[in-house]
Amino acid sequence: MATPAPEPARQVRPVRPVHPVDEVPPVHKLAAFGLQHVLAMYAGAVAVPLIVGSAMKLPPADMAYLITADLLVCGIATLIQCVGFWRFGVRLPIMQGCTFAAVSPMVLIGTGGGGLPAIYGSVIVAGLAIMLLAPVFGKLLRFFPPLVTGTVILIIGLSLLPVAGNWAAGGAGSADFGEPKNLALAAFVLAVVLGVQRFAPAFLSRIAVLIGIVVGLAVAVPLGFTDFGGVGDAHWLGVSTPFHFGAPTFEASAIASMLVVALVTMTETTGDFIAVGEMTGRRIEPRTLGDGLRADGLSTVLGGVFNTFPYTAYAQNVGLVGMTRVRSRWVVAAAGGILVLLGLLPKLGAVVAAIPAPVLGGAGLVMFGTVAASGLRTLAQVDFKGNDNLTVVAVSVAVGMLPVGVPTVYEKFPDWFQTVMNSGISAGCLTAITLNLLFNHLAAKARAGDRDGAATLDGAAGPDGAADPGIPAQAGSAAPEPDGLPGGRGEDAVEKTREESV
Repeated sequence: MATPAPEPARQVRPVRPVHPVDEVPPVHKLAAFGLQHVLAMYAGAVAVPLIVGSAMKLPPADMAYLITADLLVCGIATLIQCVGFWRFGVRLPIMQGCTFAAVSPMVLIGTGGGGLPAIYGSVIVAGLAIMLLAPVFGKLLRFFPPLVTGTVILIIGLSLLPVAGNWAAGGAGSADFGEPKNLALAAFVLAVVLGVQRFAPAFLSRIAVLIGIVVGLAVAVPLGFTDFGGVGDAHWLGVSTPFHFGAPTFEASAIASMLVVALVTMTETTGDFIAVGEMTGRRIEPRTLGDGLRADGLSTVLGGVFNTFPYTAYAQNVGLVGMTRVRSRWVVAAAGGILVLLGLLPKLGAVVAAIPAPVLGGAGLVMFGTVAASGLRTLAQVDFKGNDNLTVVAVSVAVGMLPVGVPTVYEKFPDWFQTVMNSGISAGCLTAITLNLLFNHLAAKARAGDRDGAATLDGAAGPDGAADPGIPAQAGSAAPEPDGLPGGRGEDAVEKTREESV
């Protein structure tokens, strides 16, 4: 009897490891982490429609409509950015919300006779412009070496700290602003967040902010910091319909001011994308930057159609990613789903809105400080010896902090200038890019030209045009100093791609 032939061994295909950005946590973790992101950005998200609506003296019903429409589109914009489709979406844990850079221009447009239709017309045009400019902006990524990105991330964190301070004191404009009880509640929440992060098990430490807010709210309610009276007045269901406040109108002056806002938000969003890319280990490339900005533009167009405002990445959630080390984009996508529910169920939104500002302030201090610390970590990659990189950082941070420390410093300037420079993030970013070009690109090229001319005159170049081995061949380098350190301005260290730097 013939023995059967042995079966051929099955080839086992190696399983590719899933990048942390693409991991899908269990449902209970998705819900907890997602809710944490919602609580971190909720106050900022509803602030823009509140400010614009109050300035235009809208009735309470219209104010409530603006808020629910904003939350709905916030959720849709976040889903587009995190999940993505075709060439839309950066596919990173990026939370989307209304940009504060557009508040002043929108108030001027709305109160100047144009009303909400003129605002929405300019917002739609700005969104289309962002989509058209996205590929061009993506090609500018080479002007964001670690020197620039670290500086911008540092400025983002420092710019947000006053926001957390205002929350901790009771919220800007509140009757009891700065009362010791407010600061005590914020300090208590901060202590809870730090305690959970230090001593709790791994899963609980990653939702330290959520636990801090829940514990703080549990303490705040019996002490009279808040009440849930507005929950009973809110409707159970609310759906935002296109052009609820009338067909959009397109006024040249309104469109011009909103186009300036579009450039500012693109600059800010680029900084946020790069920061999240550094934190998650999936660094931004020109194509992904263009995809992310294109999603911003689409979300802004949707904002103009569905009765809300321009959208951008929210830096406070960037800090939450760095603090919790939860890098999954599906967590933030779950947060987007929660925002959609809040936009469709106003009663749920009223519950979240009842969280007192000091509770958010205590959590915000550690989140926003984490963003600034991440900028310092990126700057640690940069060589500061024998070059002007320290000057680039110093001046950029100073320019970025100027409108934060002195909000009225540019009030005598034209509106377009205020739109750009009143945002410390965009002002600092533009300064860092300009100074990096001045000190590290243009100056290095000039030195390289001088060396080439000297080599030709002295006969140092070989027959094939190559420099003599004794002459530094790399642009931006120089002869060693007595202590062995390079004496040039370190263009090579600054111009390296982020992959090479790491």
